[in-house]
Amino acid sequence: MTGGAFAFMTTADDHRLEKHSVVIAGHRTSITLESIFWRALKSIAKTRNQSISELVAEIDRARGEYDPPPNLSSALRVFVLTESKSL
Repeated sequence: MTGGAFAFMTTADDHRLEKHSVVIAGHRTSITLESIFWRALKSIAKTRNQSISELVAEIDRARGEYDPPPNLSSALRVFVLTESKSL
């Protein structure tokens, strides 16, 4: 897609995939998300006075309530979207 309204809302950097390591339940795991989602997660964590690992662990626990549970990357993206809607 080139141009259009979408080009005004994001930058090429927003789409760049970033891999981050976090600790969930005492185990280090690696998660890959677009940079725009990592920035949002960092902002949400800061607002809640949590570390990224604490926030991700919270989301990880909550996704276990679904049958079948979504993969962690999907759960993180949906969480960010849900949080942004409540602003």
